[in-house]
Amino acid sequence: MAHQINGIALPNEDGFFGQYGGQFIPPDLKQAMDDINVAYEHIRHTAEFQNELSDLFAHYVGRPSPLFYAKRLTNQLGGAQIYLKREDLNHTGAHKINHCLGEALLAKYMGKTKVIAETGAGQHGVALATACALVGIPCEIHMGQVDIEKEHPNVVKMKILGATLISVTRGTATLKDAVDSAFEEYLKDPQNYIYAIGSVVGPHPFPMMVRDFQAIIGDEIKVQTNERFGANPDYVVACVGGGSNALGAFTAFLNDEDVKLVGVEPAGHGLDTHMHSATLTLGKPSHIHGMACYVLEDEQGEPLPVHSIASGLDYPGVGPQHSLLKDLGRVEYSTATDQECLDAFMILSRVEGIVPALESAHAVAWALREAPKMAKEIKIVVNVSGRGDKDADYVAAKLGLN
Repeated sequence: MAHQINGIALPNEDGFFGQYGGQFIPPDLKQAMDDINVAYEHIRHTAEFQNELSDLFAHYVGRPSPLFYAKRLTNQLGGAQIYLKREDLNHTGAHKINHCLGEALLAKYMGKTKVIAETGAGQHGVALATACALVGIPCEIHMGQVDIEKEHPNVVKMKILGATLISVTRGTATLKDAVDSAFEEYLKDPQNYIYAIGSVVGPHPFPMMVRDFQAIIGDEIKVQTNERFGANPDYVVACVGGGSNALGAFTAFLNDEDVKLVGVEPAGHGLDTHMHSATLTLGKPSHIHGMACYVLEDEQGEPLPVHSIASGLDYPGVGPQHSLLKDLGRVEYSTATDQECLDAFMILSRVEGIVPALESAHAVAWALREAPKMAKEIKIVVNVSGRGDKDADYVAAKLGLN
């Protein structure tokens, strides 16, 4: 399926979304990326691949994920109606399984001997370890030591599933450093290894490929809202770090002008501090990890150390398609602070009995802030991209609940 907006290809043949994206990588790695692209373009159109993936989505992941009307929350806020897209109910507890199954099947098709990946909050790592166990391919996950200590439940799951876990202690020992470490391992043998990137980031074809696998989220939202109330939603809202769950939710609506799309970035301790990860809000066009996109950089052009209470969002870059959508004004990029995120985490847990991932709680925080200002007939769909099991101990300790 060809994707376009305002006549701009998403992406073009060279992997660019406007001026963003592309392949800013060494020649030997470019050949490996091109091989992946050729294999993907072939396999995605085969009935065998599509049928296998559809069957796994239905009978392994549990798709379609429900669209839940948050009645008590809506009544408490007194404004727009809030619906929750329940990606937290997927097998492995987040949206990540959607693209991990696709990447694992592609790796099997290409005859790769090892799948390598980075993870922040651990959800991509768990999902990829799960998918690799399913197809029988060895899996190596690189994770920052700070995140390993913070996300213990997911670390244990990855080990149980058979993944080799590499602790990354360099730099800030978080997501950006895990990406660097995983890329270095991948470069040792790009012919036999595949780097399964965990978001809509990196060199072409990964921003396109991950988006394509995640687009099922928005496709389902469109069907579900039209079945439920006979129209598209007024708003679709999702958190943005690299941006895969957001593009998954947005893609079906990009050319529907009646639907407002909102991406919520982590403001951390505040946009007036250096402790945030609001790349689209405060960054500038540059390059990171083989792509052109918005980046948070210092005066020397080096990526800044970033912060978010949500390990899956503390990344100084962002997906190239998001960068284009910001420039076009098609998506509104807002922010939520750590405190707003914590408040949303607890409110959704106690009002609706749904414990969201801290990442997803950023999108919930936007709805809590903005819904009361809107008319009651307005309908907001918030993508609950993951569940908060992984964050429960951390939040309990932070709030003195244990």
